[in-house]
Amino acid sequence: MKKLLLNFITTICVIGMVSAQGYTTPDTGVVYSLDDLVAASPATISVSGTTYTLVEDLIISETDTFLINSDVTLEIEADIRITVFGSFNVDAAQVIFTAVDPAAPYEGFRFEEFSDINIQNATIEYGGGLRVLTETFTINNSTLTNNVSGVSTGAVISLSRGMAQITNNTFTFNQTPAISSGANSAVSPYIFNNYIEGNNQANSNRPQINMGTTMAANPIQIIQNTIIGDRSLDMVGGIAVTNFVGGDINAIIDDNIIRDNRYGLTIVGNNSFAYVRNNVIEDNDTQGSPNLGGSGISLNTSAAGMEVIASGNQIRRNLWGITVIGEASINLGDGAGNTGENVFSENGNGGVTYALYNNTGNDLMAMNNCWDETNLPNTLADAEDVIVHQSDISNLGLVTFDPVNCGFLSVEEAHLTEVAIYPNPTNGHVTLTNNTSFQKMNVYSMDGKLVLEKNLQSGTHEMYLDLSAGIYILELHGNNSRAIKKLVIK
Repeated sequence: MKKLLLNFITTICVIGMVSAQGYTTPDTGVVYSLDDLVAASPATISVSGTTYTLVEDLIISETDTFLINSDVTLEIEADIRITVFGSFNVDAAQVIFTAVDPAAPYEGFRFEEFSDINIQNATIEYGGGLRVLTETFTINNSTLTNNVSGVSTGAVISLSRGMAQITNNTFTFNQTPAISSGANSAVSPYIFNNYIEGNNQANSNRPQINMGTTMAANPIQIIQNTIIGDRSLDMVGGIAVTNFVGGDINAIIDDNIIRDNRYGLTIVGNNSFAYVRNNVIEDNDTQGSPNLGGSGISLNTSAAGMEVIASGNQIRRNLWGITVIGEASINLGDGAGNTGENVFSENGNGGVTYALYNNTGNDLMAMNNCWDETNLPNTLADAEDVIVHQSDISNLGLVTFDPVNCGFLSVEEAHLTEVAIYPNPTNGHVTLTNNTSFQKMNVYSMDGKLVLEKNLQSGTHEMYLDLSAGIYILELHGNNSRAIKKLVIK
């Protein structure tokens, strides 16, 4: 009798827990599919064909695994959360996480510390984002769109620790920024080859990638991403890496396209080291107020201890080219380890061109750069006209910019600037404009496979690319030139 009573009480407790919290897996080391969860708790999750519906919170316990390895859609009811203490593995060709009603978002995903998260080929939409408290987190070849502030408030993906792998994804038109970390969280993710457009639709004073301090021994790597702003938003920047709490910044920011934001890239705070190389930073002027922003690159610290090495960047049509503020410092070419070769063009405001504004007392090295791409070949006088430093204001540091060099500009770089492919993203119909020298285009998938070849016409060329949704690399070929573009197919 006592045993029956004990079982009865236990059953009541479990039913109460499920009623209040949804379903929690029993922490017995089991791998659960969606069908397993339907069988275990039909009140929490149901199925019709390949569409599953989650109506109560789901918790994956520490030793258990939630596995989705077939193409399915998981619809989630308003305010419902998935919490993972164990493992979460999404590895199918296409998995969709969406709201039952897009007007009533679900709360999102919370990945607890020590959980193991691997998300491949997923679409995550109309939810409250991903709160990532674990060190072991990978998301690849996924689309994150139309998400709102929910379980994650800082960004669609909000990081707290470790070296997350965020690769080959598309982030578009989310209410919050795309990726962030806390100000006091030392986080060094690998953010590679993502297409990021129009995020932070709330138009708060935050950039689309908004990172705090990093791990001292392991750099944050922001590489080969395309970060396009929504020009109707006047507060949203491109990339920020900031140190407000006395930690460290160790960053590699290479080969990104940063366009149409309030500002392009900012690094703030001392104890900061960064490489900034081969980025295209253009038209970051959406706020239109030079007193409040608009720099292609802005560096700012109130105390000494910032070292930024910049080379090969193309900085065009921002309100300012590069601004260096407080005790910040940048090496734009020293004739030794840093070759320079940064290109500036049409950065300015109030009718004045500002390629570099050294608003510090620090002397800066800036050799072998092309200071005015529209006025070739540059002279020292041409460079002096677009640089603000000690020669203009006596208490500012001196910029050493001799020699000036535009000779490194190649045919490839010139044509890459001239040729435009739009719209991007596209449903497959694209227009190529200003083509003067390319005769052929190869289209590669993100794993390097050649998927399409096209012959090109001079001038304007409209075409249809029959491609599945994803990110592709377009390689344009001419007799003496080659250029690379990135294209997103919706």
